[in-house]
Amino acid sequence: TAWSTSQQGLGDARISNATVRVIARVTLPGTAVRIRLDNTFGEGPLAIGRAFVGERIRGAALAAGSNHALTFGGSASTTIAKGDSVWSDPVAMNVRAQQDLAVSLSVSGTAVRPSQHAAAAVTSYRSADGTGDVAATETADRFTETTTALWWLKAIDVQSPTAAGAVVAFGDSITDGTCSTLDAHDRWEDVLSMRFGLDARPIAKAMLNEGIGGNTVTREGLTPAADSPPGLERLDRDVLSHHGVTDVVVFMGTNDIRRGATAAAVISGVTTIAQRIKAKGLRVTGVTIIPRHNVAPVGTNTGWNPEKTRIRREVNEWIRTKAPFDQVIDFDRVVRDSADADLMQPAFNCGDGIHPSPIGYYEMGKSIDLGLFRKR
Repeated sequence: TAWSTSQQGLGDARISNATVRVIARVTLPGTAVRIRLDNTFGEGPLAIGRAFVGERIRGAALAAGSNHALTFGGSASTTIAKGDSVWSDPVAMNVRAQQDLAVSLSVSGTAVRPSQHAAAAVTSYRSADGTGDVAATETADRFTETTTALWWLKAIDVQSPTAAGAVVAFGDSITDGTCSTLDAHDRWEDVLSMRFGLDARPIAKAMLNEGIGGNTVTREGLTPAADSPPGLERLDRDVLSHHGVTDVVVFMGTNDIRRGATAAAVISGVTTIAQRIKAKGLRVTGVTIIPRHNVAPVGTNTGWNPEKTRIRREVNEWIRTKAPFDQVIDFDRVVRDSADADLMQPAFNCGDGIHPSPIGYYEMGKSIDLGLFRKR
């Protein structure tokens, strides 16, 4: 698997007899690709008339002659049951690492609401309702509307004779990329993926982003309740179902603490996630929780306070010294303010006291020892 995302709910968009063009950047080179479509949160069966995959050059435009028709069990069309998933057949196609692919799906239904990842840091495209099947079109002119949600596309696999595996970043909004730059691919795991390819001894591993904004480890005892499938519930779907995975980076817990979880509850949930990953023979890397600035409760936001900071410190000490991880990345130490270890450095705070700025994400990705991912 060379690209993936986490579906988290049912979108508000309604698509009628139109085509969507989803943009995804694969992180491994190869000679063939196949796609996975998920209808996890759909209201009913999803009918795909035709599907294509091509090389994106800019916006919704594709390189001439690069758009390849996909089939599903030999058929040009497919129907995905509510809650189900389907893989396309492989299609021969040379792709490069860090190349944007465009997956075009014709949707013939009426007012179809998409199963989606809500807040991607990448722009995708759609044609206007009633324009029908324009999936084969390589020019951009029919794709007149944009979205920053990712509709139905769950993963892209690349056939690669040189790949050494895939690393899954399993986390919340700080993995998803809140406060990163739209279409700039400047999240911490994007920086790490670029470093894999640019190092003097390149690491031939994919980097997969399975982050969801606001995501929690568990749903037990949280106020307000979890608003996306927690890590414990989505581990199989978003991590263990991918192909060629060697490493999982677990970076979550801040949203549990914000919602009133105890240190013991976070530790218990993360322990279970780590144990389930290791039981599959995969290496698991833990990540410390970065500082979160104190804010007063507003509406359903229960805020942050000194007691939650104390719990964060307790969980971080466990991550560093006792957790069942194979290795640890200490992002807390990377972004914290030298004058106050419970706050982010001002330049690394995107302004909300929660998420890193682009330079903060860069420093996080830059800080990671590449040797952590050479061993397997």
